[in-house]
Amino acid sequence: MKLDKKKLDRIIIEALREDIGRGDVTTNAIIPRTTISKACIITKADGIIAGLPVAKAVFKKLDKKIIWKSLVKEGEHISAGTEIVRLKGPYRSLLTGERTALNFLQRISGIATSTSKYIEKLEGLNTVILDTRKTAPGLRMLDKYGVKMGRGTNYRIGLYDMALIKDNHIKAAGGIIEAVRQIKKNLKRKIKIEVEVTNLDEVKLALNAGVDIIMLDNMSLKQMREAVNLIDRKVKVEASGGVNLNSVRSIAETGVDFISVGALTHSVKALDISMNFKN
Repeated sequence: MKLDKKKLDRIIIEALREDIGRGDVTTNAIIPRTTISKACIITKADGIIAGLPVAKAVFKKLDKKIIWKSLVKEGEHISAGTEIVRLKGPYRSLLTGERTALNFLQRISGIATSTSKYIEKLEGLNTVILDTRKTAPGLRMLDKYGVKMGRGTNYRIGLYDMALIKDNHIKAAGGIIEAVRQIKKNLKRKIKIEVEVTNLDEVKLALNAGVDIIMLDNMSLKQMREAVNLIDRKVKVEASGGVNLNSVRSIAETGVDFISVGALTHSVKALDISMNFKN
């Protein structure tokens, strides 16, 4: 997931409007308009730094006079106590933009850091870690960008880029075979079709229906191994449901191609980062 400049601009404008409203009354009452200050952004925990371009864009949107100097690379693993950015500019603007910039930087870095931990668990295996649509509304681009910076793989950006048939679709259609048939009949463009299954009988139905990917939903390790053997590389296999750092390697060792992890974005722990002023 790349950062689309137009989308990013809209996100930042709305975030600043939400925070500043009619003006930063505290800062504007205390800090003279002409005062210039220096500041630095420091990490207070180990992790992957991601979102530097977003934080920079926040300050630049607020005040083009702010000078930003990155001291680390985007996607770099850093230790607690590392100075990652130096800033110089109008004191008012630096103070007013601080929280919005840090909120973005902490969240995106937290997602990247969490993703990297899952990737590390799968060292030596070919299984790919996927993200999901369980993102903060309006911030999907940034959440999925964080996953990418953590070396995860972006998957299904929205409801439009692939057909994912889940349990409610199956119920509405009257079964897996009929759901797949309707997708193939009614979609005018060629698109990948994935179906969610919960047991081996449904795996067989999905294979017969001619889908591209079969998602094993909340299956036990034994069931997953049996399903992978049954599918026998005819289609790609995804595991989903209840995945965590303790279970992810065992799941990968069943032979699945992909593991989707909603927790990468829906339960992210922000990386602890602060901004300190030098004068």
